[in-house]
Amino acid sequence: MVLLLISTSFCAVQCAAELAPTNPKTKTKLWSISWQPSRLVNGTPVIFRVASPVGLRSLSGSWLGHQVFFSLDPKGKTWYGIAGVSLETAAGSYPLALNGTTARGEEVAFERTISIRAAKYLTIKVTVSKKFTEPSPEELQQINQEKALKQELFGRMEPEREWSGRFLAPVEARVSDVFGTRRTFNGKTQSMHQGLDYAVPQGTMVSALNRGTVLLARPLFFEGNCVVLDHGQGLLTLYMHLSELQVKEGDQVARGQKIGLSGGTGRATGPHLHVAVRWQGMYVNPATLLGLKLP
Repeated sequence: MVLLLISTSFCAVQCAAELAPTNPKTKTKLWSISWQPSRLVNGTPVIFRVASPVGLRSLSGSWLGHQVFFSLDPKGKTWYGIAGVSLETAAGSYPLALNGTTARGEEVAFERTISIRAAKYLTIKVTVSKKFTEPSPEELQQINQEKALKQELFGRMEPEREWSGRFLAPVEARVSDVFGTRRTFNGKTQSMHQGLDYAVPQGTMVSALNRGTVLLARPLFFEGNCVVLDHGQGLLTLYMHLSELQVKEGDQVARGQKIGLSGGTGRATGPHLHVAVRWQGMYVNPATLLGLKLP
């Protein structure tokens, strides 16, 4: 097997780099990488598009210590895959490492350095029921049990992709609180708002962002009635504070399918919908995911 390896750095959105040919008489070929959004910050999801200089039967990647699963887009003859940047990731330049296998079984590798900038997030104060900042021993036991459950469920990662095409907004309503807001509850507990809040009244129909499997559908202490969809490859969407659940764990759901009704259950100041997106253990901005152009 032949290993082809190159490394380069760049600061442009669309890039190309030379692949060293195995035969001096072979014409030089190019890799091409692009991404959305064009400006990457901590807390953002990203879709990478890769065009290789040779035909590939498979492509995988590594980004910020996480695996990136790539699928072939037959129309554009490019490979695409979703990844993410953690809120805790510091501004800097980080390599995207790609590894592919050609139709002849040869291995090719390519590495690209990509810049990440620091985002600016808001800070607000919120008042909620005292039990959410000073839980009783019984409530604390429930919280710890649910924490262990979520760690176990969220730690699973199916290699198969279930999502397909663009992600759709769960409701038609204005956003009342954005991703990344730093919150202080009752002047004591501090947390990061890891999703989007939609200003909807009680009983508003909530739809799935994309196709997936219901990983969790039950009431939780902080999240209230909660649905979690597994879209494959470590990508999850979460729907919180629902007044009614209309799916059960293990169900297969389609993009746009009704999964529940909005409410104000759990740690909520009133009826609204909270939607969150996790990619391989990190929360990323749902608003950015909804804006990505996907095949």
